[in-house]
This record gives sequence, C-alpha cells and structure tokens, in this order.
Amino acid sequence: MHVSAIAFIAATLFAWGLVSKRLARADLTAPIVFVVVGAALAWAGLVDGPDESATLTPLVEITLVWVLFSDAAHLPMRELRRDVWRYLRLLAVGLPLTVLLGWALAAWLWPGLGLWLALFVGAALAPTDAALGIPVVTNPVVPSRIRQLITVESGLNDGIATPIVTVAIAGAAAAAGLEGHEGAGHAVVQLALGVVVGSAVGAGGGWLLRLARRRDLAAEDFTGIAVLALGLLAYSAALVLGGNGFVAAFCGGLAFGACAGRRGPAELVYLEQTGELVSALVWLAFGAIAIPIMLDRVDALMLLYAAISLTLVRMLPVALSLVGSGLDRRTVLFVGWFGPRGLASLVFALLALEALGPVADEAVAVVATTVLLSVLAHGVSAAPLAARYGRTAAAAGPEPGGPVDVIELRPGAAARSRVRGRVDDTTPAGPAGPD
Repeated sequence: MHVSAIAFIAATLFAWGLVSKRLARADLTAPIVFVVVGAALAWAGLVDGPDESATLTPLVEITLVWVLFSDAAHLPMRELRRDVWRYLRLLAVGLPLTVLLGWALAAWLWPGLGLWLALFVGAALAPTDAALGIPVVTNPVVPSRIRQLITVESGLNDGIATPIVTVAIAGAAAAAGLEGHEGAGHAVVQLALGVVVGSAVGAGGGWLLRLARRRDLAAEDFTGIAVLALGLLAYSAALVLGGNGFVAAFCGGLAFGACAGRRGPAELVYLEQTGELVSALVWLAFGAIAIPIMLDRVDALMLLYAAISLTLVRMLPVALSLVGSGLDRRTVLFVGWFGPRGLASLVFALLALEALGPVADEAVAVVATTVLLSVLAHGVSAAPLAARYGRTAAAAGPEPGGPVDVIELRPGAAARSRVRGRVDDTTPAGPAGPD
C-alpha cells in the first residue's frame, strides 16, 4: 500500500468525523462511503486490490473479534426473558433455515462451487447487521419490542453463524487439497475448545473487574482498555490452546456481560469506539479487495441470487419461525425485510479469500454482490419504511405487553442516527462554554 493511500484514508476518516452527523440525515452511511473510497483507491492503483488480502488478515480478524465480543457482551440476558421465545424462534429456527436455503440455492445455481463453498455462501450471508438499519432500531415510532427483536437477533446471529462458516472454509480447503488445513472434523474440535476457553476468560475477566471496582483498585480511564484487551485475550488464548478464536470471542462476550455487573456496559464504550474505527477500515478493505473481484465476475445470476437472498431466503424463514408468535403479518414482513447483510458477512468473505485464495473468488463475489446490494437497499429504505410502519403500528393502538428499553448495539452509529428531527447545533442554546 502506498503512503499516499494511507494519507488519503486518514483524511477520509477525519472528514467523516467532521460531517458524519450531517450526512446521517441524508441516509449516507459509513459503509457506503468507505466502500466507495476503497474501490476508488483500487481503481487509482494506490492499493493492489485482491493482492492485499493477506496483509489485511490481522485487521479483519481483530475486527471480527471485537464485534463479536462487544455485541454479545451488550445483551443483558436477564432482561430479555419477556420475549425470549421470539428471540429463540428467530435464532434456533429462522437462522438455520436461512443457512439451509442459502446453501441449497448457491449449490443449485453454481454446481462448480461444491457443497462446502456453497455452504460458506449460505452461512456467510445468514447473519444480519442492525447497524445498517440504524433508522429502524432507533426510531421511537417503531414499537420498542420490534426494535429489540431486530437488535437482539443481530447481536447473536453472527456469533452463531461463525462456527458454520469456519467449518465450511475448512471443508473447502481440504476439498481443494490446500496445505495446512485439516478438514471439517478438526474444525469442530476447535469450536468446542473455543466455547470453553472463551467462556472462562470472559467470566473470569468480568468477575475480576467487578472485584477491582469494589476494592477501588481500577482507574476508570483504563477499564475500557482492559475490556478491549480481554476480547483479544479470549481470542488469542483459544488459539494457543488449539481452539477457535472467533467462537471464543463471542462466548467471552456473553460471559463478560453476565459477570461484569451494572458497570459492564459503560466499560464497553472504548471497545465500541475502537470497533467502529476498525469496522470503517474493513468496509474500505471490502471496497478495495472484494469489489474488484465482484466486478470481474458479476453477472445476472449473481444479481438474481443477491435479490433472492435479501428477500425470499431471509423472509420465508423469518415468517415460518414467527408463526404463532403473536405478531401480525405486517410486523413479520417488516422484521423479515430488515435483515441487512453487513460487517460479519464481508469479514467472512475476506477471511475465506485469505484462507482459500483464488479458490474462493466466485463465492466471495456472490457474498460481495449481496452485501453491496444490501448496503444500498436497506440504507435507502430504512428511514421511510420505519416511519411508515411506525404510523401504522401507532394507529393500531398501544404496544402489546408495554414498551421495553431497547438495547443499543454499536451506540456510536445509533447516536448519529438520532440527530434526525432534532434541533440543529447552530440553534442558540445558551451561553457557549469553553472548547
């Protein structure tokens, strides 16, 4: 990568920080901006595109670790009991059906992929990313229980899909005869070790932080860094012991959230801000690496798969899983549509490209096409459809069961979305204080 590319990326990050609030009002999201910037860097020859995938592996892996840990740690399991059966329906029925449908469709449309790469496509495109539909999960006119349902599903389904993606990549590598890969059976053993190690590290870390706070041992301005390190510790400890680091990060986040106490969410703020930075860089890498591959291979069949993946493959399993849940047809359609494919899917694509090389090009192109279409379709439709659904829900009467306090995943993005409808910063609000 050229030094000029680094300067341009730094300038883009700074510029986004200057105008992100204003651009949020126009539904111009960070993923759209950084994908375009990455593609432009590749087109200008400032980065080597697909040849850069190996050098970006640490960034991609760390991003997934922090996103998995943060999203899982944010979920207060004790407070989700009231609608637990709806969450279980989406995660235990809807998610597996989505993987199976995506797998079957990919295997049918591209027989040359083989069963393992087709499974990779189906699993990589199963997780949703609520951060791409921020106007939905932060708009107060949308019933709070529906916003909570979408948020909780997004916070857990990437961690649940990770083992399937890992096994699929291992199986594809073994089928292709690539050296250094021991096949899907070994990957399953790694998953089990990852669960044990991650849970132990997360629970132990959460308990130690509570103890340190109680005895006034921990400085407030360093606990965020400690949690950041804890996510990496869960990941790296699992690797040292032969386990799967990503599963360890997810289980570590769940265990930390359960054991860290009431101050746990505040200690995640630094991790979330750092995760937002590296996520922006991954979107940029996606634009620079995966988009050129997609443009070389994209055809009508890939666009068809992307459209079906975002609609039928997602919405049919959601509808089947929510039968008998007490939600009306309009709500089921709303939840089914707002399943954007985002950060987790593109990280899986970049990991497959790094592990499999050109063997994964076609599968990566399918994932890239679907994610790009999702970024555009869900980014444009989120605000107007949320407002329309909210008005319809309000006309139907009070929210059944009463409102709940909605969990915020990746609060930095959520905070920017809430600027809609607020008074502009230029409105006088009293005497100005010091900078």
